[in-house]
Amino acid sequence: MALQSSGVAFRKILSHFPEELSLAFAYGSGVYRQAGPSSNQKLIKYGVVSTSVLIEDLLNWNNLYIAGRLQKPVKIVAMNENVALRSALDKNLKSAVTAAFLMLPESFSEEDLFIEIAGLSYSGDFRMVVGEDKTKVLNIVKPNIAHFRELYDNILQENPQVVYKIQQGRLEIDKSPEGQFTQLMTLPKTLQQQINHIMDPPGKNRDVEETLLQVAHDPDCGDVVRLGLSAIVRPSSMRQSTKGIFTAGMKKSLIYSSLKLHKMWKGWLRKTS
Repeated sequence: MALQSSGVAFRKILSHFPEELSLAFAYGSGVYRQAGPSSNQKLIKYGVVSTSVLIEDLLNWNNLYIAGRLQKPVKIVAMNENVALRSALDKNLKSAVTAAFLMLPESFSEEDLFIEIAGLSYSGDFRMVVGEDKTKVLNIVKPNIAHFRELYDNILQENPQVVYKIQQGRLEIDKSPEGQFTQLMTLPKTLQQQINHIMDPPGKNRDVEETLLQVAHDPDCGDVVRLGLSAIVRPSSMRQSTKGIFTAGMKKSLIYSSLKLHKMWKGWLRKTS
């Protein structure tokens, strides 16, 4: 849920949630997340985030927690008319395409692209080492290719840097240093800053544009972008897991974690069989 960040209506809505909710806006991703209650014996995960925090993450990828989820096909049940939010949602999708382009080769399939996009918010997530099914990204993409195509079709067709062969399901992108520099310059601010932090030697204090120009000429440009994503996601994923223990309670967190480990084990068995 995205809530307006001020006013009587906002406080009234918050009053229905546990007191811990107010803490979620003070640190971490700004999201109060809960596992439960159950509906028809299925676990429901829900979250509450202020509209201002949501827009900020969509535009800048401060933690990629909500932005990452909205890079995948989702069903929007209800949404108030909010021009800034709609613009931020669109910008988030375009940023996801740009980041994926930088980590892909010159020619690739639609499925390759969607797997890269779906995996952005899992880069550096420690839960992908312990607790998550290693085939999670594939399991998200493969049954939903048509939905990913619908979500990104207009963006791909309007992007001047890509040749989109729809009938073959193939794409070709500009991998020249000039093309990559253009893409790097349009990345969300936080990712640019992380790349600058990774590449800037101690004491040199180069500006972000100078660093991105260097990265654009680097054969390992895609790896640098991936490291930048990991630097965003890793601390966010750790904060969310810690926060979940306090907001959901120890018992629910243990049950939820055991289900995750079970799914990871089943995925490993499928892979080795």
